[in-house]
Amino acid sequence: MNNQKKIAIINYEMGNIGSIVNMIKKIGFKVSVVNDPQKLTYYDYLILPGVGNFERGVNQLKDLNFYDFLSSEIKTLDTKLLGICLGMQLLFDSSEEGEGEGLGLIRGKVKKFENLDAASRIPHMGWNFIKKKKELEIFDFCEKNSRFYFVHSYFCDPENLENVSATSTYGGKEFSSIVNSSNIYGTQFHPEKSHKFGFQLLKGFLQL
Repeated sequence: MNNQKKIAIINYEMGNIGSIVNMIKKIGFKVSVVNDPQKLTYYDYLILPGVGNFERGVNQLKDLNFYDFLSSEIKTLDTKLLGICLGMQLLFDSSEEGEGEGLGLIRGKVKKFENLDAASRIPHMGWNFIKKKKELEIFDFCEKNSRFYFVHSYFCDPENLENVSATSTYGGKEFSSIVNSSNIYGTQFHPEKSHKFGFQLLKGFLQL
């Protein structure tokens, strides 16, 4: 792989940045943390991390001037974008977790887990498997029974099932765990907390 690829993590002050930086360095790449939205066009790969509330995430993207670039300009570029956890949810139109319009890069809504089986608590927290719905390059290095670390109370419900790349099941509910639309990708889980499986998936993303 080309070590000269330009990779950046978007710092909107709601992300697990240190762990992602360490994982990308372990894969063998240099990575920047970007605070200035005007510099985003320089990069080949962008990662939008996220921990916390959807509404606050939208407000942070707007307050720090990342929102306009991500909601419109990135569609016209070759730049690959990966949203992680809340970052994936922000790719969608809206959420039941508060007000505010998401980035609208993938049509659909973020919904709260409801009517799970009696043994399942919210949030969904811990290790879980994924079931691939299509073959993508992002899976090229993944083992057959890859499992990942999740922490979330809401799940993404795309309007178009073609945007669902993989699903997981919790409490009897099947939900989207990886989504994709053109150059836009999202993982509901945290690859940076998922040890060798997260390493393999991020390696696949960075070869796209």
